[in-house]
Amino acid sequence: MAKGSGGLPEGVRGPSGPARSAGRQAMERTSMPMLMRINRLPRWLVVVTLGALLFLGLIQTGSLAWLGGIMLLIVTAFLGWLLILAWPVLTPQQRGIRTVVVLGALGITVLKFLGRF
Repeated sequence: MAKGSGGLPEGVRGPSGPARSAGRQAMERTSMPMLMRINRLPRWLVVVTLGALLFLGLIQTGSLAWLGGIMLLIVTAFLGWLLILAWPVLTPQQRGIRTVVVLGALGITVLKFLGRF
């Protein structure tokens, strides 16, 4: 695949490209403080925390299934947030795969809230 300016594939605009809408700029501006806080944390802490939430969310059953749903909702929201932030620099294939992952996590979360998973 041919590379455009900045090492990105051709046709893909970076975050500072002209394709940014006012809503996207506002979302990026709002997300920046949280990203800076996450960036200051040890990388292993973010991975372990999300992994623990995912694991604990999946194993909650019976009367605690709602708690598992909340944990899975946090993981799903985080993944969706990262997908939205990364969207402009992803190729169509990367967008598709990551969207399927987020939608799958959302589906499992809904099933957990309904007590069917």
